[in-house]
Amino acid sequence: MAADGPILIVDDEDDLRDLLDINLRREGFRTALAANATDALALAAAECPSLVVLDLMLPDLSGTEVCRRLRASPETAAVPIIMLTAKGEEIDRVVGFEVGADDYVVKSSFSMREFVLRVRAVLRRQAAKTEAPAANRVVHGGLEIDESGHRVFVEGERVELTATEFKLLTALARRPGRVQTRGFLLQEVWDLPPDINTRTVDTHVKRLREKLGSAAGHLKTVRGVGYRFAADPKD
Repeated sequence: MAADGPILIVDDEDDLRDLLDINLRREGFRTALAANATDALALAAAECPSLVVLDLMLPDLSGTEVCRRLRASPETAAVPIIMLTAKGEEIDRVVGFEVGADDYVVKSSFSMREFVLRVRAVLRRQAAKTEAPAANRVVHGGLEIDESGHRVFVEGERVELTATEFKLLTALARRPGRVQTRGFLLQEVWDLPPDINTRTVDTHVKRLREKLGSAAGHLKTVRGVGYRFAADPKD
């Protein structure tokens, strides 16, 4: 799957940046490289990247600040971002998703095969977003999901979700009462193999519950299996 714009790789580690560059170009992608935040923001404005691979720790600005600035600019607000970082604590992942990252890969535990799969999955999700969806609304109590407008409301108030959070919520809400395994959700939402050992699903569900507030009870944990959407939060 070739992307229209280049994949912008932002990392101050020369060896890792070059490794990612070689492997992505081998897979048919065009790339652009930056070793710091200043160059990354300039390249993003000039190159219109299809995806940004962003290190969290850069010499001039943090990756989270770069992410915020990309999301704040109309030209780059919709560009998907994968954070690639040495930090693996849950709070770091949550902060990354909070500022707008679409995926989060820890340097110490990722394989190049998994990384390329994640890149392709994020690009597929982005392509799907640009297609005109059929008008559709899902309403459960105070929770309303406007699939055609990619909007979510809780008790009439708009809730801002990332594209991945929205896709996860709709994947669960379309099958109320059915238990969905983590492996199934990895395939359905992230286009990843179901046997990858990752806490991606759990981290996103945790963040989604925080954002849904009073409607969080719709998302039920089925221990040792996965998650279930309850039409009635009391079920």
